[in-house]
Amino acid sequence: MRIGVYSGSFDPVHTGHAMVANYVAQWGGVDEVWLMVSRQNPLKEGRMPAEDCHRLAMASIVAKQCNSVKVSDFELSLPLPSFTYVTLCKLREKYPQHEFVLIIGSDNWYALDKWRDADKIIKEFGMIIYPRPGYSLPNVLPEGVSAIGNDAPVALVSSTFVRETIAKGGNVNYFVPCKVADYINENNLYKI
Repeated sequence: MRIGVYSGSFDPVHTGHAMVANYVAQWGGVDEVWLMVSRQNPLKEGRMPAEDCHRLAMASIVAKQCNSVKVSDFELSLPLPSFTYVTLCKLREKYPQHEFVLIIGSDNWYALDKWRDADKIIKEFGMIIYPRPGYSLPNVLPEGVSAIGNDAPVALVSSTFVRETIAKGGNVNYFVPCKVADYINENNLYKI
């Protein structure tokens, strides 16, 4: 199978993440999308994310609502910091029967110069780039890189915005899936 790896801290998973996973699973040229919950992005140092078990549970809520979307805790077992190329290589070793391709947003395309081994990711695994407003892609992309059309649905919401809204006592309905909002409330997450 061809597996689209959509990696992130998902702290919390929000409507935009869910839209990307669901869209790529249906129209992105993959058999499945794996929401790969990671411990800590090396480019986003500072605050510690919510406990792994909570982020996995929230990602699982989203996956259960989408066909061909699964949750993976694979990266959580790897040493810190989490480098995407290392994760993809370890996935290839553990699951040689699958082909893996990385899913990123078009905003991350412009940050690849900060990624370790970005050229190896493209050459060995390839990328599917999902559109984000304000980050148009060049007309010609490297071999192994494909772009989802700009007609794909997008949501301008971020995990930071969701956490800050919750910390201020705000309502996050529609910014995160309803069952994720319920989970956040039931587990008293992101409140100061």
